[in-house]
Amino acid sequence: MTFSASKKAAGRGVTRLPRGARERAPQVLASLEDLYPDARTELVFRTPFELLVATVLSAQATDVSVNAATPALFAQYPDALALSRASAEDIEPLIRRIGLYRGKARNLAALARLLVERHEGEVPNDFGAVVALPGAGRKTANVVLSNAYGFPAIAVDTHVGRLSRRLGLSVQTNPDKVELDLQKLFPRERWVFLHHALILHGRRVCMARNPQCQACEMAAFCPKVGVEA
Repeated sequence: MTFSASKKAAGRGVTRLPRGARERAPQVLASLEDLYPDARTELVFRTPFELLVATVLSAQATDVSVNAATPALFAQYPDALALSRASAEDIEPLIRRIGLYRGKARNLAALARLLVERHEGEVPNDFGAVVALPGAGRKTANVVLSNAYGFPAIAVDTHVGRLSRRLGLSVQTNPDKVELDLQKLFPRERWVFLHHALILHGRRVCMARNPQCQACEMAAFCPKVGVEA
């Protein structure tokens, strides 16, 4: 496994943790473990290829919409070789209900071709190689490597970033820097659980608008109770 590119990117720059972050982090983790003991990705997949495709589709889209589209997509294109033979126009009707579907269709067609040309049709267990695929970025690589291959990683999406700031774990808005702050605060073996649990809490309780602070187990130590920013 190669993950040097991930370490290099996460190590760029120096971030300063908010006051009290190290004291709050164990409380946050304990609460998340109590609330979401079995937290995992809500994307439905059977293989690393299916997870990669679903994650690319999930950008600026809900997991619900992705999960609704992928069964038909994977029935027609079950692997990278099959998808590499499709054009963007072939793929578009199958993902039309997902946001930005035209661009995503182009990315999926190109991504599949590169998987066949460079990786014998398999999703590489390598951060740099995944990031180099069309439509895949740092978050996609972290999701794929952590869920498909068990590598400790923190995927920072809009929920993880928002909750990290609200809970006083980071002041950063750049996802790479939020990731670095969370890596400093939490045990490596809990990184995968952490980002899944934060996503679930962001969807169910600490929403971007109208967060349900009165129902939040972490309200007692959250420094921004009632703040919607």
